[in-house]
Amino acid sequence: MKFGIFDHIERADRPLAVTFKERLAFLRAADAAGYWGYHVAEHHASPLNSAPVPGVWLGAVAQVTKNLRFGPLVYLLPLYSPLRLAEEISMLDHLSEGRFEIGVGRGVSPFEMGFHNVDHDKSRDIFMEAYDCLAKALTSDTLDFKSERYQYTDVPVPLRPLQQPCPAFWYASSNTVGSTWAGEQGMHFVSNGPTPRAKVNIDAYREALAKRGGAARPKADFKGGAAIGVSRQVVVADTEAEARRVAEPNNKRHHANLTWLIQRAKQRGDSAANLAARLNVPLAASYEDALMDGTLIAGTPSQVREEIERQVDALGINYLITYPFFGDMAYSDAMNSMRMFSTEVMPKLRGL
Repeated sequence: MKFGIFDHIERADRPLAVTFKERLAFLRAADAAGYWGYHVAEHHASPLNSAPVPGVWLGAVAQVTKNLRFGPLVYLLPLYSPLRLAEEISMLDHLSEGRFEIGVGRGVSPFEMGFHNVDHDKSRDIFMEAYDCLAKALTSDTLDFKSERYQYTDVPVPLRPLQQPCPAFWYASSNTVGSTWAGEQGMHFVSNGPTPRAKVNIDAYREALAKRGGAARPKADFKGGAAIGVSRQVVVADTEAEARRVAEPNNKRHHANLTWLIQRAKQRGDSAANLAARLNVPLAASYEDALMDGTLIAGTPSQVREEIERQVDALGINYLITYPFFGDMAYSDAMNSMRMFSTEVMPKLRGL
């Protein structure tokens, strides 16, 4: 069982420069504490994410960590030139001495796609073309590729990743269509949302992966060669009351950030129907609901261990991506929770 960290780098009530410095210090400590990986989201035009250009941020992460593997979860491929992105990935892989992991996706938010003049209804097709082109650019000395949207002819690719043929691909999905596709491609996989829904997606991924015969780029760190994970907000404290003091207001702030574009659209009278359903994100609005559906794990070390054991048993995962620094959480609270998790929870669960 491996443990990682997920991050949005939400906009907090302090200068952004302070947020960045705190987060880099946090990741330096997480690296020393033995976390396996760090995964940062890409979102745009929203307080949910203060690092909408993940490559810039991850270049800084490479410089303050030594062992922590890292990457975006996910690059929104419809927003990129595949050739330019292949060059960025190669740079980051060398900057990190081979610790880069490539998370890719199409973009779950129709609002964010629309701000970039990408039709959300066409984004899956765009994503598929971009992925095929990116994979070829990363593994070829010369890029020749033709599709409806991307055309490259005899383009030299002198900059290649350190990891050969290229770093492993990851996919995050909250629906069975994407989960099945990820398994068919042999990607490493992460789901989220309430435990019952996460199980459906993980099962779809696992079935498709088994039919394929395993991961395209197996990782010995994970049983079976494929990382199969779920993302959860995690807060650990000495008492249940202290965990709630930290988790409850920050879960509320996170929920507000997560739904900020939806609320903005409603206030502006946008006529798009079923916005929340199209976004397909976990929307537990209260602390109690988040605990109940499994998206938030908070309490004493023993309580957190017990809930993780329950979810591991239910989901069959080998990778738990904790989300320990969310909302407007104070740096001191996040550090305390992370230290307790790494010393009192992780060591007792690694054998799962």
